[in-house]
This record gives sequence, structure tokens and C-alpha cells, in this order.
Amino acid sequence: MQANFISVGIADILDMWLGNSEKKSAPTLRAGPLANALRIVFDEVDALAANRHDLRQSAGRTVINQFLEVLDGVSASNQGVLILAATNAPWQLDPAFRRPGRFDKITLVTPPDELARVRVLEILLHGKPLAPDVQPLSLAARTAGLSGADLKAVVDGAVNTRLHLLMQKGQPLPIEQSDLLGAIKIIKPSIKEWFATARNYALYANEGGLYDDILVYLGVKKSGIGS
Repeated sequence: MQANFISVGIADILDMWLGNSEKKSAPTLRAGPLANALRIVFDEVDALAANRHDLRQSAGRTVINQFLEVLDGVSASNQGVLILAATNAPWQLDPAFRRPGRFDKITLVTPPDELARVRVLEILLHGKPLAPDVQPLSLAARTAGLSGADLKAVVDGAVNTRLHLLMQKGQPLPIEQSDLLGAIKIIKPSIKEWFATARNYALYANEGGLYDDILVYLGVKKSGIGS
């Protein structure tokens, strides 16, 4: 995109001391006028943008109000700034965040398909000692439903197997296909629990078709058909 990129973790904003969170959020969002085509991504934004009705402390509401004020460009221009956010709990976001001009477009990021899993495995295995029989394509075909984190657990499991053999035999041995296949049998898709929760929200709290993508992905409804 030929754009400057800033990744913001929730720890970069939230602070235990009253007032500090507000001070941290404003400069981050106001960096736009100083840069050309800036992209800012907030991770775990539900911790920052929780529904204000659920907050017991006024300090949390103040942080959200400050965030929204800067997001709207009330006190400084946000021209040329694209602000993205990631969350595993979109239903916990304050409705004010989803108003037009704010985070008004929600995209479901589904688990990686087979080609994506091949690439993820290649990245995770890069730089590790591998036996000639290791085939990411074959491994990807056996890991349907696994997330990127699950695939990392598979590789970590294979590495641990090699470490145990190292302690037994006293010499390093490369990771073999069998090590990875053994780890695949143990690792279960971690996203099943999330989809169970998401399905309930999509079925019973789907105002305006907000979570239709989840129902389409799960096969509960067909694409392009309204509720």
C-alpha cells in the first residue's frame, strides 16, 4: 500500500494511572497529519472500546470518550489516516464505535485455507533443521480448521519431540515429517469454542445483519440472503 504502518497493542494505550490512557491515545491517533497515508491497527480493541454500559468505573468511560473524540477528528484532522482494529469479541464493543465514519465495516477473518496454511507452516519452519521428508503441502492438507496459533503449536510440539531425543541420544536431529504429524494428532482446533459463542450472537443478537458473515461461514444461511 506504500503507506506508513503503526501497530498498537492495548498495553500501549491503557495505563494503571488515571488520565494516562487518555494522554497515550491522542498522540497515536493524531499522528496522521505528520505522515503520508498512515495506517494504524489497534489489536484487542475490545479492551479499549468496551460497552460503556458494562463499565463500573468512570475512568474507563473517559478513555472511550477520548478515543471517539480523536477518532472523529474533532480537535485535529485525521485526513489520510486509515484506522483498523482487531478483536475476538466484536459483540463487546460500544455501539458508538460502529457508527458511520468510525469502525463501521466489520470483516470476519476466517481460519487460514489450505494454501494459507502452507505459507504459515513454511514461515514457522524457516530456519529450523528439517529432514528431507518434511512437506508443508502434505501437512497443510491434514490441518483443516487450525488457526495460525494452532499451527505454531504443531511446530512447537515437533521441536519438543526433537529436544527429548536430543537429551536421550546426545546429538541434534532434524525435525521429521512424523514429528509434525504426531503433533497434528494432538493439537485440536482452538477456534471451535469461539465459533460456538459467535454463532449464538449471530443467531440471537444480529441487529442489522452485523454477524451474517459468521452464519454464512458456518453454513447456517446462504450468502446474499437476508435474515
